[in-house]
Amino acid sequence: MCNKFIFLLILVLYAFNLFLGHPGLLRRPLGSLPERYHRYLHCTCCWSSRISIADIDSTVCKDEPKSLDDCYTPEQRTAILQILNSASEDELAGVKLLRGQKAINIVEYRNRNGPFRDLESIVNVPLLKHKTATVVFNSIICPQEKKDKRKPRVQIVKFIRPEVDRSALKEANSIVSIICGTNKIAWAHVDRALTVLNWQQEDCPNFMRGAYMASAYLEDVTTVVSRMPAADLFVVEKPGISLQNTSLYSVMAHLRTVEAMLFALLGAPGEPGATPKVVNMMRVAVGRHFGLMVGEARTSGARTVRDMMTDSATRKAPRVTFPHELLVRYRNAFQVGTRNRGEELCDALLQAVAFYELLSE
Repeated sequence: MCNKFIFLLILVLYAFNLFLGHPGLLRRPLGSLPERYHRYLHCTCCWSSRISIADIDSTVCKDEPKSLDDCYTPEQRTAILQILNSASEDELAGVKLLRGQKAINIVEYRNRNGPFRDLESIVNVPLLKHKTATVVFNSIICPQEKKDKRKPRVQIVKFIRPEVDRSALKEANSIVSIICGTNKIAWAHVDRALTVLNWQQEDCPNFMRGAYMASAYLEDVTTVVSRMPAADLFVVEKPGISLQNTSLYSVMAHLRTVEAMLFALLGAPGEPGATPKVVNMMRVAVGRHFGLMVGEARTSGARTVRDMMTDSATRKAPRVTFPHELLVRYRNAFQVGTRNRGEELCDALLQAVAFYELLSE
């Protein structure tokens, strides 16, 4: 027992002596300092300089940072200062990084302290420091063209049924745009210069009554067609009703019946292969052109039509030109909250305008 105790004591002393006198695998020699591993940080004064994290005494960059004015030629400084001192808030918002509060701060600083005398003074404006100012100045000197992120428009020939060559569509100096409703038919007679020649609607008392008698339908449609003006092309709306909505089957049957009768009555027989006199235009195409689509549904275009009428009366070069008598007739026809806002009239006009504008793009 005593021998075992002495043996263990010798092993403990030997290990302790080894620990004090000789370096081991996982330790360093006694009295040595840890090795320094140099990592670099960006200097707070100069982005181009780097200092070692171990060099405690060189926390400040020795090279003085360049002034913003020293980074540009006199011509460039003049161009930049001209924009900063004369541009409005909306114009400044078009410069990269200046949209929003930065443009407001520039205008407020300019009104309070006067025009900027040099480029370096821009850093006194809130939210504008050296790095941001450099991006702004470079954007002013070399403006980049904004990329249109909107989805490319589909060619109008893809919205026309039956398919018609674009050159044949361009030959139409005037069109009659026709919209079929549940109890009326509206049309707009518009020429290539987007001047409204005629614009009205007719009530159809036999629509969606009883058993959809073909003779009654034909009587109403024939009466409406007889009052339509002559035109180079008749454009009938192709409504977008989902086949999955079974509650609208009756409306779909009604619209298809009226559409077929319009094609038969307006389309004069011609030679085989000749350009058709009557075509369909997809409803969704008009909605996308005027930004009236919400998901797959189309909203009302009454406000768009009211704006067109207002511009026609107040501007020298309006988008659409209306005769004075039509402005007087429909001045209160498309007000919000009224029972009958004339949706068919609005859709007929918008379809005609979209036809010519999409054709010219």
